[in-house]
Amino acid sequence: METRVLDGELFLKMVRSGAANLNAKRQIVNDLNVFPVPDGDTGDNMFMTIDAGCAESADKSLGKTAKTVADGMLLGARGNSGVILSKIFSGIANGLAGIESADVGVFGQALEKGIESSYGAVANPVDGTILSVNRDAVKFANSNLSEGSTFQSYFDDLIGEMNASLERTPEELAVLKEAGVVDSGGAGLLYIAEGAKALLDGSELAYTAGSVSAKKIDVSTFDENSTLEFGYCTEFLLRLQNAKVPVESFDERVIVDYLMAVGESVVAFREGSILKVHVHTMHPGEILNECQKYGEFLTLKIENMMLQHNEATVKNSFETRKPHKRYGIVSVASGEGMKKTFLELGVDCVIDGGQSMNPPVGDFLRAFDEINADAIFVFPNNPNILLTAKEAASLYDKKAIRIIPSRTVGEGYAAVSCLDTENENADEVEAGAIEMMESVVTGLVAKANRDTEKDDVLVRAGDYIGYDGRERIYTDKKTAVEAALSLAEALGAKNYDVLLLICGKTSEKEAADGLCEVLTKSYPRTEVIKIDGGQAVEDYILVLE
Repeated sequence: METRVLDGELFLKMVRSGAANLNAKRQIVNDLNVFPVPDGDTGDNMFMTIDAGCAESADKSLGKTAKTVADGMLLGARGNSGVILSKIFSGIANGLAGIESADVGVFGQALEKGIESSYGAVANPVDGTILSVNRDAVKFANSNLSEGSTFQSYFDDLIGEMNASLERTPEELAVLKEAGVVDSGGAGLLYIAEGAKALLDGSELAYTAGSVSAKKIDVSTFDENSTLEFGYCTEFLLRLQNAKVPVESFDERVIVDYLMAVGESVVAFREGSILKVHVHTMHPGEILNECQKYGEFLTLKIENMMLQHNEATVKNSFETRKPHKRYGIVSVASGEGMKKTFLELGVDCVIDGGQSMNPPVGDFLRAFDEINADAIFVFPNNPNILLTAKEAASLYDKKAIRIIPSRTVGEGYAAVSCLDTENENADEVEAGAIEMMESVVTGLVAKANRDTEKDDVLVRAGDYIGYDGRERIYTDKKTAVEAALSLAEALGAKNYDVLLLICGKTSEKEAADGLCEVLTKSYPRTEVIKIDGGQAVEDYILVLE
């Protein structure tokens, strides 16, 4: 159902759904941090900030609810990005003051107030941050407003441009480009917007209050011989006191200008008689003494940023929207080495799965969403996963999904490596992939877990069996290497140009190297290529092309 009017109850539900989505993705946001920059736990800080606002109760009045949410976030704001996030919501609340309900146009104007408010809180605002990501998204969404606009269409525009602006942040901020990441605060804001949109689409995300536990600090990373290089991240709420200054007429620029002179990464703003401050300084005591001349502290937090720096690792696990292309590829694989191999072949998303580890439909749906392509080719690489992939394709209508019925990782590997993505005819690309699969033979070696007799082979529990992709058993041997050699002969390895030997998690390096050497000598006209696949079930996979 299309939403055209927003009241206080719906607004709080959207904020809570946004908080839930951020909470689920906060480690991704944490991992985007680049040091030295403010706040190494941006995801945690932003979630705890919005979480403080979500704890408030809803009123039917939109203006009242927005105010209580913003006030809660102000008191709970943590970190640079958390403070800016609280200021965005403070501006939105100001724009909605006295309003019972709002249409999209009025809401868009309130978001403009959020831009003004957040920029006003930062002493030296720069592009490539949460500030510009929010600004770009709101300006774009407001420029596309029309009489037919709904909150769903508005958030589609908002999120689309937020993604695009986030992708631009490395070009706008050199430190991001150097680290190869996007802005963490902007990423957190995107996740909040996506969660709010999920609520509008009828898929409210479950919100659990206060679900970030305190992080254990490893004080051993700053010992008696360490040198303080980055100072202290200092945050506080200061309540101005009439006994010290005339609160009504007091100009907070007196404090802000002082902070700018003695500190860095200053974010400071006033709400009524409360001043919210975030600053990086080598001497927090001096700042506290100065600010106490004007009021008293309500909350206070000081953290040694060297502890944060010494534990920090930068990861680019945030998936920004990829450039649009004609075809995308999804493959299923088990083992880090095999997954890496598929990615190197050009696969866009590798779903973790294989024998005895079948992924759910949701994994495929999420993979489809991540790929910005007109059509997506899917390689299940296991007969037990084929139906799951087909079910996911039947439920997905945003892009054309083509399931290539690969039964083994060998078939998938061969088909993907030869996929003609330059061909504009998707039917021909699919046909070529299937044809390539049919020319490949896959053999697998694994330990038997019970006695049986199949295909005229007597199998003993604990032995190693060699079988093909259609589960026909060819051999039973005492060791995995013996089974692999026997299987290669049974499958006619001498008649193929390439033998790809994929070694499993349990195969020992010395044994695998020895097997590769024997195969090379046994089949001189066949090129033997060894890959450390790391798959859990099969000791060896032989792919013959």
